Amino acid sequence: MNIGDKVRMLRAKEQGVVTRFLPGNQVEIEIEDGFRIPVMRSELVVVSPLEAERLVKTPTQQPIVPRQPAASTIVSNQGVYFAFVAQNDREYALHIINNTDWELTYVVGEETAAPSGGAQFNGLQSGSLKPKSQLKLNELYVHAQFDTWPTFVLQALWFRSGRASLRPPLVKRVKCRAATFFNNKATVPVLNQPGHLFQLDADEASPSQAGGTRPTPSPAAIQPETLKQEMLKPKSDPASLAVERPSAVVDLHVEALLPQGPGRRSPAELLELQLQTFEKTLENAIASGMGEITFIHGVGSGALRTELHRRLGQHPNVRFFEDAQKQKFGYGATKVTIK
Repeated sequence: MNIGDKVRMLRAKEQGVVTRFLPGNQVEIEIEDGFRIPVMRSELVVVSPLEAERLVKTPTQQPIVPRQPAASTIVSNQGVYFAFVAQNDREYALHIINNTDWELTYVVGEETAAPSGGAQFNGLQSGSLKPKSQLKLNELYVHAQFDTWPTFVLQALWFRSGRASLRPPLVKRVKCRAATFFNNKATVPVLNQPGHLFQLDADEASPSQAGGTRPTPSPAAIQPETLKQEMLKPKSDPASLAVERPSAVVDLHVEALLPQGPGRRSPAELLELQLQTFEKTLENAIASGMGEITFIHGVGSGALRTELHRRLGQHPNVRFFEDAQKQKFGYGATKVTIK
């Protein structure tokens, strides 16, 4: 028996390695727990080399930590755009951007005024657009002809493999107006280029909202006295609710609005009066079903004309506007075509 030999006790289960010899025929051994104990030499037996391999300390088994379930994937539900990207200093190309995690089956087209009235649709392209992708259409739109650009239309269906809430079809129209077109310049998603961006699904309900159930409104309490008073009220005269149909040509000159003279009104107050008259007349024209109306604003400093065109460019019920009756008014009148 030598120092370093692997030994086993005859009357116990411990095994270990000889570390040194002690007086009194004793041997110090280091057992598996790392403790050193004295043992009578007669109580030990040397382990054979083959058996000694079993005495090699096995690494302590680490406790198995249960794997946490993966967090649910966050799905991007919004991010469909029309993007107009400049190809040169004169022309723009139209791109469809799908920055969502849904596949889009789409139809893209143009709407223009039909000669017989109403609108006519011109299909440009159809197909399927994968998530996080974009498509460039072949048509180019000339900057100098901006006022004649059509209304752009997208119709699309949403698709994701597996279980998902059913989403309603996406139908969106975009009419480019100078006031908003040039303010919408941004970096185009997916394409990562500068362009003029119009989001098409900003007001779409999310799938959870689309597939959810609406809360049932609680019935309103009926008050007998209130109901009786409402029933006894005289009916409104329909004639009193009629909208005054304005003239087809409206003169916004101060002389026409204030025949007695402007008095002590400042230029800012006179401009505000002209704009109020314009707004009221335009709304009456829309409400009464007029197809077009012409506003005479004169040339002057151009402040009134500029403000009228800015407001017309942002009005949702205006199809387009243009300088009218140039042979009579020059650039002093604007003709408005109503949707």
